[in-house]
Amino acid sequence: MKNLVREYRKKEHLTQQVLAQKMDVSRQTIVAIENGKFNPSLTLAFKLAGEFNCSIEDLFLFEDGGARN
Repeated sequence: MKNLVREYRKKEHLTQQVLAQKMDVSRQTIVAIENGKFNPSLTLAFKLAGEFNCSIEDLFLFEDGGARN
């Protein structure tokens, strides 16, 4: 899943550390999310969307690799 966390964070002039503190997670968690190495829990996704005043769908871009029947 792609995401725009880095872009939203930079637009708000937040460091990874400050965002991590606001979300009550480690800076490494923010790094992993921004690099697409980790998909956040639904709770964290809602918190991030709330912080950036956007919807989860605006922040996280679901990529369907093709439906398999």
